[in-house]
Formats: sequence, C-alpha cells, structure tokens
Amino acid sequence: MYDLVDYTIVNISKSEQDYQEIKLLLSRSDLDLDSQVNLFMVAKINDKIIACAGMDRNIIKCVAIDPQYRGNQLNLTLMDQTIKYANENGYFHLFLYTKPENIDFFKGCGFYPIVEITDLVVLMENNPVGIKQYCKQLNAQKKEGKKIGSIVMNANPFTKGHQYLVQYAASQCDWLHVFVVNENASQFSFDTRLKLVKDGTNQIKNVTVHASSPYIISRATFPTYFLKDKTKIDQAYMGIDLLIFRNYIAPALNITHRFVGTEPIDEVTKAYNEAMRYWLEDNTVSSLPAITVVEVERITESNCVVSASLVRKLLATGQYEQVKTLVPPTTWDYLSANLDNFKI
Repeated sequence: MYDLVDYTIVNISKSEQDYQEIKLLLSRSDLDLDSQVNLFMVAKINDKIIACAGMDRNIIKCVAIDPQYRGNQLNLTLMDQTIKYANENGYFHLFLYTKPENIDFFKGCGFYPIVEITDLVVLMENNPVGIKQYCKQLNAQKKEGKKIGSIVMNANPFTKGHQYLVQYAASQCDWLHVFVVNENASQFSFDTRLKLVKDGTNQIKNVTVHASSPYIISRATFPTYFLKDKTKIDQAYMGIDLLIFRNYIAPALNITHRFVGTEPIDEVTKAYNEAMRYWLEDNTVSSLPAITVVEVERITESNCVVSASLVRKLLATGQYEQVKTLVPPTTWDYLSANLDNFKI
C-alpha cells in the first residue's frame, strides 16, 4: 500500500481543495490549522491527502496522519521528506512543538526534547546537543560577579523606557546580559532592533547585548494549534520560555537576577511578569537555582507611560515631536531618517 503513496509540497494559500483536506485531516487529530503555515509536505493516495506536516521556516508544525494509514513506515517517510525539504531550503536546525504523548514518535524521527510542560507541550529539536552548544557559546561570554543580571526585550523600537531599565539594572549588578528577541514578527526587523539596543546602551560599560536565539521564545511565533483549551496557551508559552531560561541560559552565564519593567497597561505582558516569579523563583518547578525577579517601575513622559507601542502609534499618525521625547537620540536618528516607512 505504501508503494502507492506520493509525497509532495502543497501551498494551501493557493489551493482551496488542499486547504480544506488538510484542515479536515488536522481536526481528526484534534489539531487546529496554524495561521503561520502555508507550506505542507503531504502524503497522497489517489490524490487524497492522508498525511501532512507543515513548515514555518525552521519549525515543523501541524503533523497529522489519517488514522486508517498510521504506521511506522508512513510516519517516518513523511518526516524524512519534510526534513529533506527543509534542508533543501536552507533550514538544518529544526524545532517542533507537540503534545507530551507524542515524544516517543518524534524521538524516532530524530528529535530530542529540550523542555516539557506537563500535560501541555514539549519543545524538541533535531540536534542532540543543540542547546548544549548554544550554552557553551554563552558560557564563553560569562562574567565574574556575585550578582549577574539579565533582561529579555523585544525593543520594537528601543525607547527611553528600555534604556532606563538597562541603566537601572546595570547599576544594581556586577554585570548585565541583555537579550534581544530574535524574530521578525515585529514592525522593526531584528537587525534594526538589535542595532538600536546596542547603540542605546553602548555608554554602559557592564552590559553585554546578545542577539538571542531560537531558545528564547517569541510570543508572536509560539504555535497554539495543538492546544484545544485556549486558556492554556499563555501557560504553555510562558512555561516553555521561562524554563529554558532557568534551566539552560541562566546557568551558562551565572545569571542570578532577571529585571523587567512593571506593566500597567497590557494584560498579557502583566501576566507574563507574574508568571516569571513562579517559573524562575519557585523551587518546585526546577532543580536548577532560582532566579530573583526584579520589577522596575516604568518611567513616564507627560503623564504617559513610555512604551514601544505608544511610539509606534505616534509614528503612524505623524506625531514626530512627541516620538522624539520618548526615545533616545540614537533611536531618533534612525527613525528620523526613515519616517516615510512608518506612516499609515
């Protein structure tokens, strides 16, 4: 039977039939269709899709096989074809998120667990030493000191609020590590955001700015298609992101503290700040040393909390003089040279 299977790539944004077949196939496996995936490796018999695996750059998503055809040969061939296609398109270090009950299947396909949130999600990669190699690279940038701080920021764009947070944290620590989230789901590209952070902090001597890695998870790209209970999405995302930080990144750099600005406006960010105390400080969730979470009061300008979202809003409506009061000179230099890119 498996000799009759045809493996091919389909783009569901260009084929309504493929879209509907894959959506139905996923629903039979209690999965949703991930909105960030258009390309699928599919297995077909007589032009009917019986299995699929979606690809979002280097993340494999939405793997499903018709119950009638499930078996090791089809499972493995589907994943082999998917990995081959990813490699041919320049993606060699691959990740996938799945339900914990699927760990053994994906282990058989050459993936290795990084971190698991019980009953919710496990993050896996196709390199048995991938995260260890990353931690080794970080370890080479380790600094001595009793109090080593950290900040993870998107900086979309880098504001006076971000700058104040870095300045304050650096003043409280022997050394401070700043990680800029590495994803391009933001209005400002990663390369631009990284440069703005470096330019805006280069006067602070005890700071290292890191171009973060796939191991610092972005909320914007975290997949949710396998979580039917949508109330669990943020719990799963926060747990994965913060446990990786506590179990791998912090030990590599001897990080003892994590600094974050207070969040009076955005409820999602506020919940994340609260979750930090559980995942980073609670001794029941990890055997690794606890990391002290320090919330720093956000600064205001003209009675408004300084935020990147406010800067983006003002840029879009052409209120440039107000923008200038909210960002460091280094950020304004970049913005003022690119104003035409931000108008609605």
